[in-house]
Amino acid sequence: MKEDSVLTKKAAVIPLTMLCCLLWGSAFPCIKLGYRYSAIGSDDTASQILYAGLRFALAGVLAIVIGSIAARKPLIPTRKSLPKATLLSLFQTILQYTFFYIGLARSTGMKSSVITASNVFLSILVASLIFRTEKLTFRKVLGCIVGFSGVVLINLSGIGGGFRFTGEGFVFLSALSYAFSAALIKRFSSEEDPVMLSGWQFIIGGSFMTALGLALGGRIGEINFRGTAMLVYLAIVSAAAFSIWGTLLKHNPVSMISVFGFMNPVFGVILSFLLLSERSAAGPACVIEALGLVALGIVIVNFAPQQKINKKSEL
Repeated sequence: MKEDSVLTKKAAVIPLTMLCCLLWGSAFPCIKLGYRYSAIGSDDTASQILYAGLRFALAGVLAIVIGSIAARKPLIPTRKSLPKATLLSLFQTILQYTFFYIGLARSTGMKSSVITASNVFLSILVASLIFRTEKLTFRKVLGCIVGFSGVVLINLSGIGGGFRFTGEGFVFLSALSYAFSAALIKRFSSEEDPVMLSGWQFIIGGSFMTALGLALGGRIGEINFRGTAMLVYLAIVSAAAFSIWGTLLKHNPVSMISVFGFMNPVFGVILSFLLLSERSAAGPACVIEALGLVALGIVIVNFAPQQKINKKSEL
């Protein structure tokens, strides 16, 4: 009960979700840098899948080791929990990141960050209409629209340039896969440790993607310190962010946590500019406006008076 009381308070939820968003936002440019350091071409699908598999298998090992130390017991799945981790790995790792890695290589970091932000809408729709773990309300829809408008505003110069199904289309399918994984985490974590689920689904999914990449002829073009360090960093991003995010989803509604995901592309745009020199037409004033809209969207979903909305805002 003590853990519940802490992880449902805004004072804990806000800094933890922002940490996750900062880590995930850094993944946009860092994946591209990882490709560059490891000599993986933008059209080398097999090597991209191999790279993703290595990252997530390592992330799973890190999550399980650290989680076991924190829990003072080994986080080993039971016969009952193993199928859950396997199903979760299909959506959270195999489908989401196969689509994401291939799509990101064929799009810009800025365009990908905008499309990925649709996972907030999709997560709420999947949780409300398919899994029915919460109600879809006007407040949630309005908050998503306001927050997404901030994401679009900060990416004004990154949303043009055409559409490729294997680029932008795959990034969208990645976002849809994430939406299903968020709903599954919410359902499964009511009975299972979310860190155990995240760790083992990464190991299962990462191992599958590594084997698939090798079978398709993928390879790491260059093995050097920079490439290895970037791969380890990306593994840490996944291990830390997904473990924290999954724990928060266990104790809070999907809509409450997912809406903070609008900060991912904000961090992604800023870091893409700093690390990749991907420039946007959005100046400092535009960035401030975008952050204001994102913050307002989060406030609408999480801080509106509950008692006044329950009867009037259901769709």
